[in-house]
Amino acid sequence: MDSASDIKEVTVKGVYMINIFGRAVPAVMLEDDDGMIMPIHIGQSEALSINSVLKNETMPRPMTHDLIVSILSRLGADVEKILIDEKEDNIYYARMTLIKDGKSMEFDARPSDCIAIALRNNAPILISEDVFNEDAISKENFTGSKAITGFA
Repeated sequence: MDSASDIKEVTVKGVYMINIFGRAVPAVMLEDDDGMIMPIHIGQSEALSINSVLKNETMPRPMTHDLIVSILSRLGADVEKILIDEKEDNIYYARMTLIKDGKSMEFDARPSDCIAIALRNNAPILISEDVFNEDAISKENFTGSKAITGFA
């Protein structure tokens, strides 16, 4: 990235099931301030984890992302931000930045894991504008699509 202007903050609109070639696949939908939506296909357990945070649901036992957040808290580390900054061969790449004792540490991770942890910590979700714009669709096209349903 050349500058901070190449990066935008997004919010999580929700987790949806998208029909791809006759098969329902979960996707987390990221939304920018202009109302553009970008899907990232994720696994079932990550979809459940993200959806549970969005709906303020607590599972009977901690999920993996809850465990990670608990460990970070006890170690005195804070999630500063996550950044989705690359897409190669239809695979998104993300980094999570942690702060401990004033020292910044960056970790490579899947976007779905980063998003699940960021939501639990109210950390900003950032994305490269180029990556976002490549796959973004308008909110009207998103809500009008018959291939998309709410997460079940």
